[in-house]
Amino acid sequence: MSSLIAWILRAIPFGTIIMYGAMGEIVTEKSGNLNLGVPGIMYLGGFAGFASAFLYENNTSNPSKLVCILLSLVCCLIASVLGGLIFSFLTITLRANQNVTGLALTTFGMGVANFFGVFILNGKSYSAAPLANSAYSAKMPGLSDLGVAGDILFGYGFLVYLAIVIAVLLHIFLNKTRVGLNLRAVGENPATADAAGINVTRYKYIATCVGAGLSGVGGLYYVLDYNSGIWATTGQIEALGWLAVALVIFTTWRPLNAIWGAYLFGVLYWLYQFLPSLLGFTVASYVTDLIQMVPYVVTIIVLIVTSLRKKKENQPPAHLGLAYFREER
Repeated sequence: MSSLIAWILRAIPFGTIIMYGAMGEIVTEKSGNLNLGVPGIMYLGGFAGFASAFLYENNTSNPSKLVCILLSLVCCLIASVLGGLIFSFLTITLRANQNVTGLALTTFGMGVANFFGVFILNGKSYSAAPLANSAYSAKMPGLSDLGVAGDILFGYGFLVYLAIVIAVLLHIFLNKTRVGLNLRAVGENPATADAAGINVTRYKYIATCVGAGLSGVGGLYYVLDYNSGIWATTGQIEALGWLAVALVIFTTWRPLNAIWGAYLFGVLYWLYQFLPSLLGFTVASYVTDLIQMVPYVVTIIVLIVTSLRKKKENQPPAHLGLAYFREER
């Protein structure tokens, strides 16, 4: 029983990281832009949030937790939105290939974060921002003391619950508001949307930048909460970014599906660590490697099934990944 609880407690924070990345990419793709730079944007957001909190803690005599949260969130959003703005300018204004630009943005984001991270690390293998970590990982007072149920439901930092709220709000926005419906129209048929008086370029720019900001918060959550406020030059954020892109396909571009889908990915991802204790015997190392592939395999299966069924509501936006040429309307 203890192993099962530990499994859930590990899967939910893990799922939250990729939920932010997936929600950001869903918003972006609804506008018709395919941004494969999500891993790089998560890198930028995570590093900018950590660096601001780290410098604030180490250069202030009496640092405040609230200031740590606000400063790191603002810096994270600025850095990640700038990444989205770079992608938007190259793909919307200059009409560069979206696949190549996204991959280049991933490399760029990782390179920038690791380059400036050298100054933060200062020759050490890692650096930490303990005050920011305690602020982000603080549990809900009272509710988290209700035993096992309290730990499972309320034993997380505030960004876990904020992710769920954002997913619900995104669902309402995309399906119940005029602006959301206009955004979906831009992703489905920008020429028709343009003819109807919708500013296609503006919608694409805003959606891509907002989506980048959401993805960046996933990187921030990874560094300042999930990874105990520690920054090190590892490629873990990149791997989570690609998992977030896979989650977008798994959820069939629906924000509400990102909630349970992210947690399912978390459960499947950590299955290799808790399976031996659940089964009662040791599993060979190559088996654990295969188990870690399960989320990606499930995504491929979902992609095949939705492609074969060809239901309109389960398909990506019709103009996804294609540049819009107004003069060819």
